Amino acid sequence: MTNRETSQPVDLITVVVTAVGALIGQGIIRSLRLSGLAVRVIGVDRDPHGIGPYWCDAFFAKPAFDESSDAYLDFWKSLLAEEAVDLVLPGLELDVLFFSRNRAAFADLDARIVLNDPTVIELAQDKWDFGLELERLGLPAIPARLGAGWTDCVRELGLPLLLKPRQGNGSRGIAVLRDEDDFAYWSRKSTDEFLIQKFIGNDEQEFTVGAFGLGDGAALPPIIFRRKLSVAGNTQYAEVVEHPVLADAVTRLAAIFKPVGPTNYQFRMDGGTPYLLEINPRFSSSTSLRAAFGYNEAAMAVDYYLGGKKPLVPEIRPGRGWRYYEDLVVT
Repeated sequence: MTNRETSQPVDLITVVVTAVGALIGQGIIRSLRLSGLAVRVIGVDRDPHGIGPYWCDAFFAKPAFDESSDAYLDFWKSLLAEEAVDLVLPGLELDVLFFSRNRAAFADLDARIVLNDPTVIELAQDKWDFGLELERLGLPAIPARLGAGWTDCVRELGLPLLLKPRQGNGSRGIAVLRDEDDFAYWSRKSTDEFLIQKFIGNDEQEFTVGAFGLGDGAALPPIIFRRKLSVAGNTQYAEVVEHPVLADAVTRLAAIFKPVGPTNYQFRMDGGTPYLLEINPRFSSSTSLRAAFGYNEAAMAVDYYLGGKKPLVPEIRPGRGWRYYEDLVVT
């Protein structure tokens, strides 16, 4: 393969993609393959029997160590060194947290790790704290209560309501509450600390936005999807749309939070107001869909983290995309 600008031979890039048994990791791999870059993809996952290894050039199963242990840290340091890894692309939020909180341990290795700003990563872990920060900054924040009873929530937030875990991503653990029986059932069923939010907008006004951050308050122009979620909380259907209000909101948010690298913003519109549901400071479930429309965050990450250059502004193609199941049979 040759460099697209100089037509000179280039070395094979060795990349590690984590969580290749799950949707985001698989989307990163697909994006790398679409990029045309000369890459050797090493997959890492807990499950050696999943489909992910079939899409990789090499595969390593995560050891059954506690992720806070020295043994687990040693596994990663050895893998990156022995395989001469150039770049690590985490495909799981837990992996993002692990690498971010152990940055110093990897500082002396040659491998670069695609990580966002550590402050943004930590802030995004708690939906309650994140909502308080939006309020402090004077940004639209969804009204919410923490530790309140049914009567107080209805009086202050109206109906219907949303129950959300303070931590977690996607739509896992989220429930719509339409009456006191729903409140009692889901409050009892939830195993995590939760907050209660006002129900904002409707399902037809939910958007997922990708904008590659440059770390200085600037970001590449975003790609905006109007989306429909699957039961698991991932994007099942996406349509590329132009939405100046959301584009302006992302520009403002990037200037405030200064994210770096792949960053996903999830919004609901209520009237003319964009409410930010959450920031995912990492690759997201829409990664491969974005790449299919010309916004290839994996290729951008190679340019930025490994090549040390600002990615080119992508040419986004209009259209719609669907996610569906397909069988892979190996005999």
